[in-house]
Amino acid sequence: MAKELYKGNSRWSFLTSFLIWLVLYAALLYYWFNLTAWQAISDSSVHVVLLGGAGFLISRNLSYYRPGAGINKFLYVTVVSSVMAALWVFFTHWLLETTFDNDPVYLHWLNSAIPIHFIVGCMIIAGIGYRSQLWYDEEEEQGERERREANEAIIREAELYKLRQQLQPHFLFNSLNSINALIMLRPEQAREMVLKLSDFLRGSLKREDDHWISLKEELQYLQLYLDIEKVRFGHRLTTSVSYDEAAEAMYMPPMLLQPVVENAIKFGLYDTVGDITITIRAFVEEGMLMLEVKNPFDNELQQPNKGTGFGLTSIRRRLYLLFARQDLMETGAQENIYTTLIKVPQTHDKSSNN
Repeated sequence: MAKELYKGNSRWSFLTSFLIWLVLYAALLYYWFNLTAWQAISDSSVHVVLLGGAGFLISRNLSYYRPGAGINKFLYVTVVSSVMAALWVFFTHWLLETTFDNDPVYLHWLNSAIPIHFIVGCMIIAGIGYRSQLWYDEEEEQGERERREANEAIIREAELYKLRQQLQPHFLFNSLNSINALIMLRPEQAREMVLKLSDFLRGSLKREDDHWISLKEELQYLQLYLDIEKVRFGHRLTTSVSYDEAAEAMYMPPMLLQPVVENAIKFGLYDTVGDITITIRAFVEEGMLMLEVKNPFDNELQQPNKGTGFGLTSIRRRLYLLFARQDLMETGAQENIYTTLIKVPQTHDKSSNN
């Protein structure tokens, strides 16, 4: 729509410019060269109308054919402009000679002005040609940029979708293995875990098309996952979830916390003994939603800085694809506490969820 509007405005500007020039040129001939009013109007009309036609023709020609990059394109416009200027001079001269064949004074002036008309015609036609060449090149580049951006958006969305899909089997296989282990020993807990897993997967399907969800929705979804894990690990696993009032109203990509918490449970429980507490905290800092997950680890059994796993790698990649930034996830260990911090800029359009 904007492109068509720009084209329409360009056409009107073109016509307006030539109408103004027609009037000014007629006035110049009348007052400066002492031509009669009829001669001035006729001369100006013939020259300006045919010159406008030449400008239109070269512009249309360049819309269908443009030579390659470099000097060739400007050489082409220069040659075509010179030829069209020569034809313009020839036809205007012939029309005006036919009209004023009984006025030797005017014909003498007209013949004397041929070199000036040719030079001016070359300059104006070439100027229109160069401007059209640049405009069409810019339009073509804009179209190429739009196609490239659309293609990149499709690729980025496909990769984000692939990352989300990879997280589901990763967690699902662990849960099924746990259910299998519980069936014989604790069938009631196995049944409870199947029901909770069903609710979790149903929630995953509902969020499949969502690009952004509120922190509250994410925490509700995360609670389903934590309920499953608490069935698996029993009293050994305790979680502490807290968030600021300001953070509750903020938005984030779905399923961002679950892989981080899964990573925390894996490296907090698998190679440790005793009970552990996973701390999950959401707060606002510098206009961004901050998500902090802490888990204990055993210094003698683990190397936490190497234990990022697929979950954190996928989160880092998702954050980069969404925001083109590499500094939105930080990990670190202090004493026996491993911390993962995720920063979520609030730059999305909420309407994209629909």
